[in-house]
Amino acid sequence: MNIYEICKGIYYVGINDRTTHRFEGLWPLPLGVSYNSYIVKGEKVALIDTVHAAQSSKFLTKIEELIGDAAIDYLIINHMEPDHSGSIQAIKAKYPNMQIIGNSKTAAMIKGYYGISDNVVSIADGDTLDLGDGKTLKFVFTPMVHWPETMMTYVEQDGVLFSGDAFGCFGALNGGIIDTQCNVEQYFPEMYRYYSNIVAKYGMFVQKAIAKFNDVTIKYVCSTHGPVWHDEIPRVVGLYDRMARFEGEPGVVIAYASMYGNTEELAENIAAQLSQNGVRNIKVYNLSKTHLSFVLADIMRYNGLIIGGPTYNNGIFPEVEKLLSALKGREFKNRYVGYFGSGTWAPVSSKNIKTYIDCLKVETVADPFDMKCAETPTEQCQKLAAAMAAKVNS
Repeated sequence: MNIYEICKGIYYVGINDRTTHRFEGLWPLPLGVSYNSYIVKGEKVALIDTVHAAQSSKFLTKIEELIGDAAIDYLIINHMEPDHSGSIQAIKAKYPNMQIIGNSKTAAMIKGYYGISDNVVSIADGDTLDLGDGKTLKFVFTPMVHWPETMMTYVEQDGVLFSGDAFGCFGALNGGIIDTQCNVEQYFPEMYRYYSNIVAKYGMFVQKAIAKFNDVTIKYVCSTHGPVWHDEIPRVVGLYDRMARFEGEPGVVIAYASMYGNTEELAENIAAQLSQNGVRNIKVYNLSKTHLSFVLADIMRYNGLIIGGPTYNNGIFPEVEKLLSALKGREFKNRYVGYFGSGTWAPVSSKNIKTYIDCLKVETVADPFDMKCAETPTEQCQKLAAAMAAKVNS
């Protein structure tokens, strides 16, 4: 089984999931996902987080293979979301005398989810736990990254940070555990998608968490999803920091819906005009075809966004409204935005899109417009593309 010693006395015992279709019942997993768990062995043994309940049996087998007849003395819970806490009951049944370590909010959730309250120890921010043999765990609270109980655990002597969901990404591990053992480029698009769909709303708290480790030596970042980061730590932390500040790189996402192809032609016209105005990173998405998670990932990546869709039931086309609602719910900001609509006898799409855009801290470029029937408003397309290109490339 894929058990790997990250550094002396610290082991990866996580599980790959290549079966689940959607994470949280929402987000497609074309590359699968890993549920990462770790063991720290000093004189005492600490297990850092568990895995999804569906993987409990395989998980226990890995642990037994590593520690044999020894006991787990401590179970550290950095995050209570069930993909990480789901095996608590199975672990407790195997090791009934272990202490479960978390904060007061963790303790309440353990009881609420699993009915467990015995041997649960609440710690404070900055507390330490000496495992002996040169292994000391320090607990650092990082609330709302992305649940209120989340914390991180730091092994002071080895510079190893168990970061919970922070710095994670979608994608199962393909043999290699540490970034030096695999092609990491496949994981970075999935990091954008993971962050933009799950963590984006909590960017302020991500920044606070990063600030807590500014003066700390970190040699390994052990997230609960994705590779263990070592060589790529500056890149990963830098990317999370930029996403937390909603700092996009130059480029434009055009996200549209079209019932009969006329609004689609409008989107294609604008894309061509953007290219002629020097924009090189252009992503065009049909919202009726592409899953929202991939669109949000590129909106997180690039600093320009153009949204368009037809009037529908005197409102906004449903897939367009779904995107706008997602942007509002995640409090997207620091983007240049343009939008347009279409209709036949009473086009009101752009007016209704405006109600969502006005809720965001973004800058609107050019005047919105609506196309009637199939009469492409060429001049407005040119003005929107030129104004957007001037902003994103500045």
